[in-house]
Amino acid sequence: MKFNALTRILLASGILLTVLPVQAETTVNLQQAVEMSLAADPRIKEREQVVEAARGMLQEVEGKAGWRISANAFIGLAPGVEGGFYKGGADSCTALPCTPRSDGDRIDGISDWTHLDFALVKPLFTFGKIEHYGDAAKSNIDLKRGELQQTRGDTVYDTKRAYFGYLTARDTRVFLEDMQGRLNHAIESVERNLKEETGESRQSDLYALQTAKGMLAKYVYQSRAVEKISLDGLKVLTGTGLKSDLAVADERIEPVAFPQVELAEFQSRALRERPEMQQLEAGLRARRALVAAKKADRLPDVYAGVIGQFNYASQRDRLDNPHLNDPFNGGGLTPVVGMKWESVFGAASASVNQAQAELEALNHKKAFAVAGIPFEVGEAYANARANYDSQRDLAEGAAAARRWMVASLADFSAGLLGADKVADAMRNYALAQTEYLRTVNDYNMNVAQLARLTGELR
Repeated sequence: MKFNALTRILLASGILLTVLPVQAETTVNLQQAVEMSLAADPRIKEREQVVEAARGMLQEVEGKAGWRISANAFIGLAPGVEGGFYKGGADSCTALPCTPRSDGDRIDGISDWTHLDFALVKPLFTFGKIEHYGDAAKSNIDLKRGELQQTRGDTVYDTKRAYFGYLTARDTRVFLEDMQGRLNHAIESVERNLKEETGESRQSDLYALQTAKGMLAKYVYQSRAVEKISLDGLKVLTGTGLKSDLAVADERIEPVAFPQVELAEFQSRALRERPEMQQLEAGLRARRALVAAKKADRLPDVYAGVIGQFNYASQRDRLDNPHLNDPFNGGGLTPVVGMKWESVFGAASASVNQAQAELEALNHKKAFAVAGIPFEVGEAYANARANYDSQRDLAEGAAAARRWMVASLADFSAGLLGADKVADAMRNYALAQTEYLRTVNDYNMNVAQLARLTGELR
């Protein structure tokens, strides 16, 4: 009976566990982390909206070539008048002399007055204003696209930095914790020998090992902090959130393949494909178009359309006379062809000079970029080559230092070597191995920087 009750409890518990939500661990490799970051980064989404705003500006400029309407309507007050045009309020002249009535003869209070005037016109010829401003708006879109690409490149670089930084810190922490275990074992052995007074160890041996232990502990704490910070940064970049359970697929940090591209090709590619160069070209096109547009602003616009006006006062009799106009009653509508010219001579010339100066400044900036970008790429390439060769030799040095440490520990256990020699061997092994891991990380980031400088997005 008890067995059946226990069975029912276990079955119920199993069913409950199947329906409870389980937060599965998310494991990603570098490429997956990059793709997630590109999809989640709010900075990229912000730049995408900036591009949309630039497209809206182009639509606004193109819309200026279409129909335009301007209108004004109001309700006010006007003098109220009854009767006709002639003296005494007669509508027509029946006996000479025919004297027009005076406003002072008869004002019948006030009247409401409704007024409307409007103009519906379309530009026919603007001397290139719309075309030049349109070209500037199109180039501005390309400029904002370049900024978007630059932001995407920064996101890829930041993701690689967090990913490789985490691997480096994790591998360093695991290595140093192993070293801590070996060192603690050696300290326990020395303390045991001193307690038993076997004569195999000296008090100075204990001090030497304890000194090494304190220094090693510092680097362990630092590596743990960097490991957490890097993983948290990767969580933020990929959009999984700080509370997510994110893990990386790589078991250890490895040097990426050295780029099989010559330096000259990298430099040429940077001048062609780097977002900053594309932004400069777009900026130059925009500035040239703005200079032409500012010059066209000094010229008139030719237009065609319809203009009209309407007035109504309910307390005024309408004056039906084609030779006279009552501003408070009546209206009209007519097609028109006209020319509008609005220019402040000094200000217009100043606007042209300002646009020209900004264009020249951008030309000088381009000249500096053409000279500076190849140097920047060459610097990144040289650093990548140096760290690639360094990590390769450091790998051999770290392996030799490990053999030195293992041999020293064996000799120390056999009583053939002092603890100071063991501490020296362990310190050199720790230095060589951590320097190797740091150099691999630096090299990987050199390659990532080279990709960013040449406009690669991967």
